[in-house]
Amino acid sequence: MESLISGATTALITPFKNGKIDEATFAKLIQRQIESGIDAVCPVGTTGESATLTHDEHKRCIEIAVEVCRDTSTKVLAGAGSNATHEAIDIAKHAESAGVDAIFSVSPYYNKPTQEGLYQHYKAIASAVEIPFMLYNVPGRTGVDIEANTVIRLFDEVDNIFGIKEATGSIERSVELLSKRPELYLFSGDDAIDYPILANGGKGITSVTANLLPDLKSELVHSALRGDFEVAKGLNSMLYPVNRVLFCESNPIPIKYAMYVAGLIETLEYRLPLTPPSRESRKKIEEVIKNYNIVGA
Repeated sequence: MESLISGATTALITPFKNGKIDEATFAKLIQRQIESGIDAVCPVGTTGESATLTHDEHKRCIEIAVEVCRDTSTKVLAGAGSNATHEAIDIAKHAESAGVDAIFSVSPYYNKPTQEGLYQHYKAIASAVEIPFMLYNVPGRTGVDIEANTVIRLFDEVDNIFGIKEATGSIERSVELLSKRPELYLFSGDDAIDYPILANGGKGITSVTANLLPDLKSELVHSALRGDFEVAKGLNSMLYPVNRVLFCESNPIPIKYAMYVAGLIETLEYRLPLTPPSRESRKKIEEVIKNYNIVGA
């Protein structure tokens, strides 16, 4: 398998303007990530409001990411998830043809498939493409947990499945997976616990906070991966307040508001059923982000 993605990756937001994707701003946000040392951008994951994008919009976001990252060292780890397996396959095939470096796919939401259903779902999507493929487990949002034995079965039996974005919030789950398969590329999917997951052998992170502070997230991850755990732990602790406030309401409501306040996006738009944050949440976010130097804002 070609070179696998590791390190600091960003779960990109999708900016909107007048109800449509703001393509120019999206491209600028990706360029800022590249300049801040991010190893890969992750368009149209759940942070990118993929559940409410049309298929054409989803595919266009992937194309823009590939265009901006071309001839740079920043790779594209594209979202290709759906609660319908055939839809995920269609998106995955498009992502591969567009030139992404790898795919990650959120577990099916609402359906609540069995573990066998999850196995067959992921096997079908990964087998439809040849590029590296990453599982994405976020049971708090999807209602279903990809259990450790299912992860290991997929990793062992499907050649291009190389890792998992683990967003259970459980350190124990990460320890369990890496104790059984140390070669698994396990990414932290929870900003607050990036350091302990990396210290336990995680290969990277996929971060919401990195939309706002990509330089600090890059430094945290790169420090940990070279064994400088004191620096990494210090950065993780310093980032804790912002990591926490960015989940005061459902993601990506707070991160989009923070980026709007920082001047990184021109318009504050969400796709229904998401709505802007409450007055109380807005105040919390504004107070916290004052304590950080937001590069390029």
